[in-house]
Amino acid sequence: MASPRSRLALLFAAVVAAILVAVAACGKPAPRAAAPSSSPPSATAAPASPSQAADPAGRAAALVKTLSDEQLAGQVLMPYAYGASATNVSAGSAQGNQKLGKVDTPAQMIQKYHLGGLILVGFSADDPTSTNQATTNVDNPKQITALTAGLQQAAGGEAPILIGTDQEFGVVTRIKTGVTLLPSAMAVGAGGNPAATQQGWKVAGDELRAMGLNVDFAPDADVLGTADGGVIGSRSFGSDPKAVSDQVAASVRGLQGAGVAATLKHFPGHGSTPSDSHTDLPVIGKSKADLDKVDLAPFKAGIDAGAQLVMSGHLDVKSIDPGVPASFSHKALVDVLRGELGFKGVVVTDALNMAPAEKWPAGEAAVRALNAGNDLLLMPPNVGEAYQGLLDGLHTGTLKKDRLVEAATRDLTLRFTLADAQAGDQNLLAAKSHLDVASGLAAAAVTQLRGQCGVPIKGPVTVTTSGGRDTSKANLEKALRSAGVQVVPSGGRIVHLVGYGDGTGDLNAKADVTVGMDTPYVLGKAKSPNVLATYSSTPDALKALAQVLAGKQKPTGKSPVDVPGLPRSVC
Repeated sequence: MASPRSRLALLFAAVVAAILVAVAACGKPAPRAAAPSSSPPSATAAPASPSQAADPAGRAAALVKTLSDEQLAGQVLMPYAYGASATNVSAGSAQGNQKLGKVDTPAQMIQKYHLGGLILVGFSADDPTSTNQATTNVDNPKQITALTAGLQQAAGGEAPILIGTDQEFGVVTRIKTGVTLLPSAMAVGAGGNPAATQQGWKVAGDELRAMGLNVDFAPDADVLGTADGGVIGSRSFGSDPKAVSDQVAASVRGLQGAGVAATLKHFPGHGSTPSDSHTDLPVIGKSKADLDKVDLAPFKAGIDAGAQLVMSGHLDVKSIDPGVPASFSHKALVDVLRGELGFKGVVVTDALNMAPAEKWPAGEAAVRALNAGNDLLLMPPNVGEAYQGLLDGLHTGTLKKDRLVEAATRDLTLRFTLADAQAGDQNLLAAKSHLDVASGLAAAAVTQLRGQCGVPIKGPVTVTTSGGRDTSKANLEKALRSAGVQVVPSGGRIVHLVGYGDGTGDLNAKADVTVGMDTPYVLGKAKSPNVLATYSSTPDALKALAQVLAGKQKPTGKSPVDVPGLPRSVC
């Protein structure tokens, strides 16, 4: 035992040491505080050591070293939340968030789970992805801008969180008011001008950035390979791998030229199956050689164009990993996507609240997805369970720390990269120059597949539609009148419109002109002497159609898919 004198000396030395530590600490900046939370501070609010490294990858690597397991787990999660505001939500939205993660607001969700991102969602009955869109938190640019600002404020820190949405245009368009609406991918494919495509997606990126979004889950890189377009349909640029590749690459350059990260989906290709991965696990029986030649070509083109994300699809690809969804397949995501195609960016799952991913509990699915090679987990059905599953995986060894660190580093590298992009300009939202670009794309898409090219219709004209298309009918009638065509309620030459989901029973046997506003496959069954396609139902698409029907514009588009019994164009 030490003597009293020696104990006094030890005490004096300890006091001096404590003083020296305190003095030394005075020269260091304090860590940036996170927003109030009942859990540890947000990962994005860690000490400012990443500033020692100038490049995004170096900053990300430095920051990751400072993070706890809890903070790391949150970096790889990108759920959705209920509510049109980050902090002020309705009782119903609060109830939805309680079910998702035992919080009331999106801001609380970000803070509690140290989230790396949040996806903004929007339910629409005529949207093929509506089955997993449980709510809507996109309304108009003002609301969206306030929401995204609130989400970033809740996160704090140096690296902005990822805020994304599915703005593909066409049938999958989350933000529909107050912005420039491009035509569908298939319409753009019909126009066949990658330079114009790039310009269009630059417009889209500028407007997303202006509203505070930094990720678009687009473009669709699927090559159509079924007789009727399958479940992907007009979301694809077409059926020719080279043409689709060119359009995908142009879309990537446009979006990312605006500082918005582009996402290639649905790897390794969803275009050759009629099954919907929202409800089933589609099986793709193609040979690997066929996949390489067709389905993988647009992904390679998008990667070469610099795409920052690739979305893994819930697809059973027999030639890669039979019986295992590609979204949970190490062979697909590591051996093929990273090894063969050379992708170095962020791999994000397709939504984990889709049926093929829900065969496992949320926590187990999260671990499986990360182990397969995904870096970002999109829309888990329960964010709390997914988060806890990752922590449990670390503790039991089913998830290795190195894999979680690798994923979080990739995600943070992307976030630091996006942080350096120029701030968005609200004056660009639906600006005339932007609207002109969109109208040009729509005009270039109009295709005549039967009849004498460009011959004007002799009025008067009566517009008819399949069920539920009153808005399209009214828009075309207005556009026809503006083009000088007489429109009457009945008794005129019939122009009949069909669109998304329509079949042979929706055609009008008495129509003089039948127009397809989505995929053109049903047009092969039409009896009309004149058949045209716009591939889209935007007001611009219908204005362009009216110009063609009035004989004021030639239909210069070419169908990007084969329609039995019809040529790609008669012009």
